[in-house]
Amino acid sequence: MAPILEIRNVSKFFGGLAANSDVSFTMEAGMIMGLIGPNGAGKTTLFNCITGYYPPSRGEVLFKGQSLNGLEPDKVCRLGMVRTWQKVRPLAKLSVLDNVMVGALCRTSSLKVAREIAMEQLRVVNMENKASFVAGGLPIGERKKLEVARALATQPELLLLDEVMGGLNPAESEEIIQLILAIKKGGTVTQMVIEHDMKAIMRISDRIVVLTSGEKLAEGTPEEIVNNPEVVRAYLGDFHA
Repeated sequence: MAPILEIRNVSKFFGGLAANSDVSFTMEAGMIMGLIGPNGAGKTTLFNCITGYYPPSRGEVLFKGQSLNGLEPDKVCRLGMVRTWQKVRPLAKLSVLDNVMVGALCRTSSLKVAREIAMEQLRVVNMENKASFVAGGLPIGERKKLEVARALATQPELLLLDEVMGGLNPAESEEIIQLILAIKKGGTVTQMVIEHDMKAIMRISDRIVVLTSGEKLAEGTPEEIVNNPEVVRAYLGDFHA
C-alpha cells in the first residue's frame, strides 16, 4: 500500500536562507510521526510546505499519491489534511460549538450536519459541556483542545499538530497525550506531531524525524532516536538524565 504522505527532497528558501533543505521521508497510514529539532530547525516551515501555506522552493509533497504542489490550503484540507497552529487563535467572540462548526463546514453546507459533526468532535476532546461557552474566555489548555476539535471537524485523514502541548502544565499535557493516543486508536486519522516535550514525543510516536538547521539529521523509532549519538549531541543533550 502506498504511503499516505511522501516528502520528496523538499527545500524552502527565504531569500538566501534555507529554512528546509532536501528533506525526505514517508508516513504510513495510521501511524504517529514525531517531528523534533531545536528552535529554528525548520519544523513549522515544513508543516507550512506540506499543507499549502508555503510552496516548496524545490521538491514535492505527495498526499495519498497526489502531488500537492501549487494547491492552496483549503484544497489540501478538502483532500483530507489539516494542521493546527502553535499560537491558538479561536474565533474569540463565538461559542466553542460555533468554532468547531467552522471546521465542519469544510465538509457540508448544512448547519444541522455541521452542528452534529462539531458536537461529536467536542465529545472526542471531552469539551461537550463547554459547547455554549465563549471561546475567548477559555484557558490555554481548553483552547488547545478546541483547536484539535476544529481540525478534527474537517474530517481529516492526516492531522498535523504543531506544539499542541506548548505552554501547558503536566496535567494538561497528559490530557493531550491521551487525546492523541485515542485519535490513533480510532483508526481513521494519521498524525504528525511537532513537540519539544521529549518524554511526550517518545511516548506517542511510532517513528521520529529529527531536523536541525533545516536538514533531516535522523529518522527512526523512539528508541533509535534517543540512542543516536548525533541526535543526543545536536538536540537531546541530557534527555537520558
